[in-house]
Amino acid sequence: MAITDIDVYAHLTAEDIEALGAELDAIRRDIEESRGERDARYIHRTIALQRALAAGGRATLMFSNRKAAWLAGTAMLSAAKIIENMELGHNVMHGQWDWMNDPEIHSSSWEWDTTCPSVQWKHSHNFVHHKYTNIVGMDDDVGYGILRITRDQRWLWWNVGNPVYNLLLATFFEWGVALHHLEVEKIRKKEKSWGQVFRDLRVIGTKVGKQAAKDYLIFPALAGKNWKTTLTADATANIIRNYWAYMVIFCGHFPDGAEKFTRQEFADEDQPRWYLRQMLGSANFHAGPLMRFMSGNLSHQIEHHLFPDLPSNRYEEIGVRVRALCDKYDLPYTTGSIGHQYLQTFRTIAKLSVPNGLLAATSDDAPETASELRFAVREGLSDHFGVDPVTGKRRGLRTALRELNRAPIRSRAAG
Repeated sequence: MAITDIDVYAHLTAEDIEALGAELDAIRRDIEESRGERDARYIHRTIALQRALAAGGRATLMFSNRKAAWLAGTAMLSAAKIIENMELGHNVMHGQWDWMNDPEIHSSSWEWDTTCPSVQWKHSHNFVHHKYTNIVGMDDDVGYGILRITRDQRWLWWNVGNPVYNLLLATFFEWGVALHHLEVEKIRKKEKSWGQVFRDLRVIGTKVGKQAAKDYLIFPALAGKNWKTTLTADATANIIRNYWAYMVIFCGHFPDGAEKFTRQEFADEDQPRWYLRQMLGSANFHAGPLMRFMSGNLSHQIEHHLFPDLPSNRYEEIGVRVRALCDKYDLPYTTGSIGHQYLQTFRTIAKLSVPNGLLAATSDDAPETASELRFAVREGLSDHFGVDPVTGKRRGLRTALRELNRAPIRSRAAG
């Protein structure tokens, strides 16, 4: 099962966790106090670049009867849509730039270039996902209502289609995000009335109509005789944006080391333990300046989950300090290449299409699902928390995981 006691799983004392929380609070204060002209200049330049790419792509597609023009226009439009969704829409609506008091770059007024209404996204993402991150049964992003991505989700016959649902979700990701607010699990369990569903659908339908009209009617019409190639360019740019957004999001939430949690763990959670859950429940991927920018700086998903409302351009420097804290408290800092993170994610999606009984590992000691009980099924593991009295070094989760890989199995739980 997922983690029920984060203190035990992290191999940290209550005093350690309090100290960790205080150090993370200090990072927040430092960034908040240092926000200024450099950050404002960054977001204004990003908006200018995105608009230039969008305008350039649209202008080029006016001549899209030529293959080179179609390719260039589609590439610029794809880049514009990715930047608008990842570095602008997602981050602006998190309130990362509200401190500027600019009504055009404010979480209350931004409407992004996708089929998902911003008002619904801010609830399902900002509130639900970021408050209940990876808590099974509370965070709808754990499988998005259609994927089985942890053994804590009961296997049902239709889960055999996991890889197929995954491909469809990636291809039509903006539509999946738009429908996410419907809360499929609540509908399935009859916890949400059809009246509520239809009210949500009306809001979604209005936004979908505006997006479809813009991409598939107005701009193709403006292209005149090149309307067909403009239409295909718009569709292609949307699909490219969908695949990229899907890749970034999945690599930050579902590779090995991005742990899941239970309602029991959440019941008595305070701020330091919320921080710790974000650190253990998220994953990064390696990225240079360009990939960081194109991913909306969500290559630093750990830092984003710790500080979702701090400016994304500061995540790289925040990451240096967060990694130092992981070293200090002997905690894992889950990261890897984007290819490595996605292969682990897809492996989980594929293998969890079958029942637990057909899988080799247990529900407490599998690469994609773990709990504090994973340490109980191995021999030779010390229960010592905090600082080792002999060596003077802190012994936390990272050390325990290294011991886990070396220790023999004592017993295995069923499933």
